[in-house]
Order: sequence, then C-alpha cells, then structure tokens
Amino acid sequence: MNEAVKDLVVVGAGPSALAAAVYTTREDIDTTLYEKGTIGGLAAITDKVDNYPGFPDGVEGLKLASQLEKQAERFGAKVEFGEASALRIEDGVKILTIDGQDVKAKAVLVATGSDYKKIGVPGEAAYYGRGVHYCATCDGAFYRDKKLVVIGGGNSAIQETMFLTRFATHIDLLVRSTIKASEVLQKELQEFIDNGKVSVHLGTVTTEILANENGVNQVTALTDGQPVSFDTDGVFVFVGLVPNTQFLADSGVELDEVGLIKTNDKLETSVEGVFASGDVRHGATMQIASAVGEGATAALSIREYLDELARVPEKTALAA
Repeated sequence: MNEAVKDLVVVGAGPSALAAAVYTTREDIDTTLYEKGTIGGLAAITDKVDNYPGFPDGVEGLKLASQLEKQAERFGAKVEFGEASALRIEDGVKILTIDGQDVKAKAVLVATGSDYKKIGVPGEAAYYGRGVHYCATCDGAFYRDKKLVVIGGGNSAIQETMFLTRFATHIDLLVRSTIKASEVLQKELQEFIDNGKVSVHLGTVTTEILANENGVNQVTALTDGQPVSFDTDGVFVFVGLVPNTQFLADSGVELDEVGLIKTNDKLETSVEGVFASGDVRHGATMQIASAVGEGATAALSIREYLDELARVPEKTALAA
C-alpha cells in the first residue's frame, strides 16, 4: 500500500484530465494522472479534429493529445499507466485501487471519458482485433484494397466510414434504422455514395460476424426482417459510447441511468472532494473543446477545496 497521501489523483488522461493538470500543477498542486489505455483518450485515436479552436485547418487527434500531455508534464504533472478498479473513502481520504494497489489522495478528479459500445452479436468478441475493430485510424490501414462493413449511423460512423474510403475498395454501411448524423456529414457522405465507394443499407440489424480460416469474411443481418449477408474482409463498429464509471459502483458517487456522473455547478460529485469533468459527466456536450474547459473549471474548484481543507486544522486549533 502506498501510504503517502497525494494532493490530487486524476483518473484518466484525456483532454479534460490533461487540461485540469495544467491548471492544478501551475497552482503547485501535486498532481498524478492514471491512464489505463491511450494518453489523450478517444481524441488521440481520432484522425482529424476540425472544430477545436485555434486550428483553422484542423489538427490530428494524436498531435493535439501529445501537445496537451507535454504541456501538463512541463508544469510538473505525472502521467502514469494504471487502471482504477475501486474508490472508497476513509476518514475523508480518498483511496483508489490502481492495478490492485491503494493510492491515497486528498482530492480525486474522474475524467475517464467513455469507451466504444459493443453490438453484442456472435463473433464480435471472438474476432476483436482480428477482423472486428472500433478505431478506423488505428486499424484502417490494414484494409488497403479490401472490402469493409461499417456498423452505425451516427456522426462517428459517418466520419469513420469516409476515412476508411482511403483504404477500402468498397464499404457497406449497415444502419439499424436511419442515419442520425449531421446534415453536413450526410452531404459529404453522399459524394462517396455517388462514386460507388459506399453503399448504405438502412433498416439493417446485424445478427452475426462470421469468419473462415483466413479471418472475418462475412456479416449476416436482417433488412426489414429479411435475412441478408455481406462479404467483407473486416468489420468496424461505431454505435456510440459507454461511460467508464464501472469502478465507481460502490463509491457513493451518484450516477445517472446510463452511468454518467452527476455533478454540481462546481463539478463536484455527491462525494465531497471527488470531482468529474469531460465526457464521463452527466450533461457533457461530448466535445473536446468543452471537455478541456470543464477540466479547467474542475481544477479551480479542486484548488478551492484543497485550500479549504488546509484551513480546517487552523480553525480547529483556534476553537481549542
């Protein structure tokens, strides 16, 4: 067990977490971030971010994440790899279980973001990373001159489908009901439909992902209740996100019906000294720019909390 009590532990190292760390470390708050996956979170595996202020031509997600990390580390933030599995409070001290070890902190910021939602059909889990993928920028290049199936109909599905046309000869886009992406993206997608790179199949529910000795080779589905199949070399699934809050199950931190963290206007949760920011928070806009802003807001609230915490012994001594 690590007996030292840190000023602040941040769970996650995406844009919101890194922005918060820039602010807290500049205030001389000892700050350690723990990330279980990729520094920069989902932003780091986004091909291009077109709507982040200050980049008129857009910016690669990996580059933006890398710059945020370097900035936070320049001010003294410590970024470490580790997965949180539990949070408990003892005598006001927040104790996180990180890779099976206890890490103590005066304050905690949860900025764990979200993970890719699964469709839960046979073959999805079995062929994960071996023909089934959730990140086009990570794995799209493996499918140069191949056929692909993309599952989903929201903004991310349309964006990633258009990105994958750089590699694939043809993409079948399977949409459960109707396309829910923005009109701008739908207009851009139409160009790929017109040139034959993408075929859209509305009202199509995926039922199974199949493979042979060479890997994934077919997706079966129901279109308007009728069985259909699509030959493919790989499958990319983009059906939304699920918040990374499983480790808070017995912590007392209040979640909404989908698992997002409820906070007040200072971004403090129902547990005193535990804060949340970014995509994991109820009411978040799921945009990088606002996640960064929330990180800054949370940092200022954390500073106020730690300042008040430091004054408590003084008040106690005066009362005595």
